[in-house]
Amino acid sequence: MSQSHDVKDMRLAEGGRRRIEWAEQEMPVLRQIRERFEKERPLKGTRISACLHVTTETANLMRTLQAGGADTVLTASNPLSTQDDVAASLVSHFEVPVFGIKGEDNATYYKHIHAALDHRPQITMDDGADLLSTLHKERRELLKDVLGGTEETTTGVIRLRAMAADKALAYPVIAVNDAMTKHFFDNRYGTGQSTIDGIVRATNILLAGKAFVVSGYGWCGRGLANRARGMGANVIVTEIDPLAALEAVMDGFRVMPMSKAAPIGDIFCTLTGDLHVLDKPHFEAMKDGAIIANSGHFNVEINIPALESMAGEKRRMREFVEQYQLRDGRRINLLAEGRLVNLSAAEGHPDSVMDMSFANQALSLEYMLKHVGEMEKQVYGVPESIDREIARLKLEAMGIDIDVLTNEQRKYLASWEEGT
Repeated sequence: MSQSHDVKDMRLAEGGRRRIEWAEQEMPVLRQIRERFEKERPLKGTRISACLHVTTETANLMRTLQAGGADTVLTASNPLSTQDDVAASLVSHFEVPVFGIKGEDNATYYKHIHAALDHRPQITMDDGADLLSTLHKERRELLKDVLGGTEETTTGVIRLRAMAADKALAYPVIAVNDAMTKHFFDNRYGTGQSTIDGIVRATNILLAGKAFVVSGYGWCGRGLANRARGMGANVIVTEIDPLAALEAVMDGFRVMPMSKAAPIGDIFCTLTGDLHVLDKPHFEAMKDGAIIANSGHFNVEINIPALESMAGEKRRMREFVEQYQLRDGRRINLLAEGRLVNLSAAEGHPDSVMDMSFANQALSLEYMLKHVGEMEKQVYGVPESIDREIARLKLEAMGIDIDVLTNEQRKYLASWEEGT
């Protein structure tokens, strides 16, 4: 076909299409939105460059945007998260240009981001803000065409809020990550289950009885801690926020600094969005055979250069396990090159969770195009009306009914005069 793309192997396309169709069965909310978009075409003619994980769920989002009339290009938001068969199918069966190859090096990753920017986007969609930051730093001539953007994940929202505070953000962005139907479900249930999946697929270890250290007790950390406990692990939480630490204590977890957890832990997983959460002093204290992983967006949470400098030997033990033998003989096992283990060593969030996250993306884009003239160069939350509509559609798809207020109840809640 004439559209440019860069994927691993177009021969993988048919298998990718079957997996995309399988995912669609668990994404009823997005499917309903796509059916409406096909009739109303609210995104007609809009050029969208998306930098997201190239997965089966993302493929169904791209189909939804396409149904709404958008002209879309997709590039990978992480070098290890691309599903090559899905990338091939999007190009072959759905005519979506895709730039992403699982395992691509850093130079190729950014070459692909520039290829997506060559589309001259009017809307950007990000998972980690790499597309937006590259646009602001290196392709500023394109900013005049950009109406707005969306951001999918906590790490990206942190970066965008820093840009907005510095008056560096050139257009409005909706923080899809902050929607309740996103972070309550995607981060807690999705990250919790898929991170366990990634660790187990990479290592085939038994979690029961292991000391499992979760660094960061945000929504992702909560989900992972609870699921690790459900698998029989003895969970320890490390935190820097006293409120989050107190919540972890009240939820029944042991809480301590990483310096105290390091000699105890069998498995460590970081989910903080910050750098060097696992650092040289922690590696020096870890027991022989410790397993370290990251489920935050970028691979900076584990200080890999420090670990490299301490190692006398490095061996690839399994597909996603690099074993570093330290000079004193201890072995530390790094999973998935320190990149998000749930997407690198497994398939990421379950389809039904991403159904709500990507419904937020689609409806936020529709909202932005209707209101872009009213929006300033800052980070916005997802409107509550969208959040509630997605929750309603999800319940409806699950066959669950809920109560509705009576007129008497509405009047009571709206009145300040009625008391006991």
